Amino acid sequence: MDEMPGSFGTSASLSLRLGQALFSAASLLFMSVGVEFYSYTAFCYLVTIMGLVIPWSFTLAMVDGYSIFVGCGLRQPGIMVIIVVGDWVLSLLSLAAACATASVINVLPHINGSYCPSKFCSRYQLSAAMAFLSWFLTTTSSLFNMWLLASW
Repeated sequence: MDEMPGSFGTSASLSLRLGQALFSAASLLFMSVGVEFYSYTAFCYLVTIMGLVIPWSFTLAMVDGYSIFVGCGLRQPGIMVIIVVGDWVLSLLSLAAACATASVINVLPHINGSYCPSKFCSRYQLSAAMAFLSWFLTTTSSLFNMWLLASW
């Protein structure tokens, strides 16, 4: 059970973490390009959560890379509990932010008046899609680590 794919300290975990950081950064970039994102609470929430996911994922990717490079696993029950809980919290928050953003993007074009120019709406849709991809990778990583934690 030491080398379960996707668990902490493996190359699959490193790729999951780098994907999380990449998709979160892309979501943040697409949302921040439109200077009017601060007008909607759901957009601000997405920016805040993606701003939390990026350093979390990048830090754990560096630890995964170190663990792979040195060859020693850092799999202690206390550390694994912190990683699993952190992943679950950020996973739920990023799912909520992605869903809220997607629902606002779905409603904005149908409201009377020009609340969302088409150029910004398409960027906001891309941002929500990237947030969903980041959520999927975070949840996958959390499930692998929870499985490893439960096997001890």
